Amino acid sequence: MNIFLATVTSFFFGFLMTPVLILILKKINFTESPGGRRIHAGKIPSMGGIAIVFATFVGLFAWLSFDQIVETRYFLVALAIMFSVGLRDDLIELTAVQKLIGQSIPAFFVIVMADIRISGLYGFMGIYEIPYLVSVGVTFFAILALTNSFNLIDGADGLAGSLSLVTLSILGFWFYTAGMISYSLISFTLVGGILAFLVFNWHPAKIFMGDTGSLSVGFCLTVLVILFVDKTGLMAPWEGLKLNAPFSAGLAFLIVPIYDTVRIFIKRTKNGKSPLKPDKSHVHHFLLRMGLQHDQVSLILVVVKLTFISIVFFGYALNDHVLLPVLILIATSLGIWMDKKTLQKVKDNCKKAPLVLGENYTRKKRKQTKRKPSIAKNIFTDNKINMN
Repeated sequence: MNIFLATVTSFFFGFLMTPVLILILKKINFTESPGGRRIHAGKIPSMGGIAIVFATFVGLFAWLSFDQIVETRYFLVALAIMFSVGLRDDLIELTAVQKLIGQSIPAFFVIVMADIRISGLYGFMGIYEIPYLVSVGVTFFAILALTNSFNLIDGADGLAGSLSLVTLSILGFWFYTAGMISYSLISFTLVGGILAFLVFNWHPAKIFMGDTGSLSVGFCLTVLVILFVDKTGLMAPWEGLKLNAPFSAGLAFLIVPIYDTVRIFIKRTKNGKSPLKPDKSHVHHFLLRMGLQHDQVSLILVVVKLTFISIVFFGYALNDHVLLPVLILIATSLGIWMDKKTLQKVKDNCKKAPLVLGENYTRKKRKQTKRKPSIAKNIFTDNKINMN
């Protein structure tokens, strides 16, 4: 019952707060103008993550018991720190090093203090246990990489919110079946806050997440997925719905940001560009070039994500040696198909596009270019020639 009440509470506060936040941000002219990598129309306020995180904390502290707060305190503190890093970056842009240091602190809290980490390989490649320091290092890298990769996909109306909504809903249900009620409540409370935000972020968006939202939500998703991977990898079958391919499940939950990050890294490196330099080569940019609208892009990628998650859950008895190559092959094939379709669509659009200066002007130019060069008749009479 508390889970339902926490979800409703966070949705209620988020739904009431977001319009007020939009009004305040417009009043102080804290908006994003179109241009560069921004593909929206008009000036739209950012920092919508303030409403998401605020509504989430209201729902959590209203319905978490004292014991549950103690159990999840390090996670909650880490979320608050990551939120402050995103807020600081939205207000005054941080350098890459400053942002990395700021993100390392909440990662330390959840890994070392809360002991949420990838503790082994769970039988993958015949390895079960890994040294503690290796476990900490791998988890630390995963949190930073995946949090920032989620930040990169926040480029279309409703996209980041929709993808996180799917993952958190399924994780919340799974944590409940596994007896991890505290983290189930956290997952569903985040669902309420994000759902309220999506009401105003759906196309055409009235507000964006900003780094305040994308870093906070991406951090929560990454940590909860890591917790899920470790728990399902170590649990006994009678403790809940156990998946024998934990890494494949983690990949399915974060398939869009993982694929997008790997794809742009390979493409930029191949073209001699810096992998960290921003551009319009992300998955959502390619889908938009195919003529799709923002809401269509969001729904398509949600369906793709649900397909990958369904494959993992229906194949719960299979291990990572089978499912991981299957998921990678499907993702790669879809990517190649998308690139070809996008290129063909762009070529078709160029052929159908009207001529810039008009057809008559072009025909006139063509006639002029066909004339043979000639010497004017009066060139020798109008000009004196020096014969010396």
